[in-house]
Parts: sequence; C-alpha cells; structure tokens
Amino acid sequence: MADKIPDRELKILKKLNTPVKIQDFLDKMPINFEPNGDTCMSPLSVLEKNACHCIEGAVLAALALRLAGQPPLLLDLTANKNDFDHVVAVFKKYGRWGAISKTNHAALRYREPIYKSLRELAMSYFHEYLDDFGRKNLRSYSLPVNLKRFDKLGWMSTKDDIFYIPGYLAEVKHFHLLNKNQIRGLRPADPFEIKIGKMTEWKR
Repeated sequence: MADKIPDRELKILKKLNTPVKIQDFLDKMPINFEPNGDTCMSPLSVLEKNACHCIEGAVLAALALRLAGQPPLLLDLTANKNDFDHVVAVFKKYGRWGAISKTNHAALRYREPIYKSLRELAMSYFHEYLDDFGRKNLRSYSLPVNLKRFDKLGWMSTKDDIFYIPGYLAEVKHFHLLNKNQIRGLRPADPFEIKIGKMTEWKR
C-alpha cells in the first residue's frame, strides 16, 4: 500500500521514523479549526493543508508508525456529555505503551512509553481532562484499533475524508475507567487547575 503514496509525501513520512519525531512534527502543525464544517482529513490531505485536529493527527501518526515498522494503532478516549472525545496513536517500546497526540490543550499531549497497560495510559489523561466548570469528564477507553483493517478503503493514499475511521472507533468495545460511586465522589478541579486547563497553543 505504501507504493501508492506519492513520492513527496512518502519521503516526509519516512523521515518520521520514531514516535518523538512524529510528535515533534505534529506539534509544529497548526490546529484544524474546521472553519467550513466537520472534517476527518486523510494523512495526505493533512500534509497538503498543513493543519489537523486530534484524530487527523492520530491517523497521520499511525501511518508514520506503520512505515517505521510498527502497527498503526489508534486509541479512543471517550468523555461524558460535557466534553469531547480524544484520539491518540499508541505505540510500544521495551514492552511499555506510549501515545502520540495532536491537541490544542496543555495537558492532553504526548505520553512517554512507560505505561504497563492501555488502562494506565488512558488514566494518565484523567485529571487534566476537565472543562471550564472543573468537571473531570474522561470516562472510557477503547480497544486499540489497527488501521490495517481499512487498507481496502485506501486511507493511506486517498485525499478524501476518512469519516469511516471515527465511525468505527465509536462502535468498538470500550472499557469504563470509573464506577458510579467514584464518579459521584469526584472533587471538581480547583480554580488554578481550571485556569491551566483553558490554556491553548493555537489561536483561532
């Protein structure tokens, strides 16, 4: 499938041969604020437009990981009705999980490969996954989804939107992070935490 990626884009992607290089590349890319409506751009469109939001960045990261010899895995982090879901590309190094993340926020970012399980990795986002009212909204994480399952749809070589990927992520099995008693007992974030949570990297 890689032979269907244009030479220019393939050269860029092959240079991103470690998780750190992939994350550094995504950090320099502006956020896609979707000014004309919802998008789920393919990696080739992301490279062309030089902008992406979380799942667009995660899919590009997964493609770069695949070209570097790792499986192209996504992890879906789901919130309650008060917040938005988040998607990261996950990878393993020395038997531990890490994550590559495209975000406009201060905390929902790269995770070093130090986590024994995907649950541990998901929980590392919990305390900073809050809204302007101090509510801690992260609730579940998915099974890792290998994007090889979409090869026949051409996700690596198309410039069309790839909404079928988030559609699948919404349907795959998820695991709860908290039980009802834990949710009821959550302490709201304090004003200083809320202030930090409002920090953004890219302005509209």
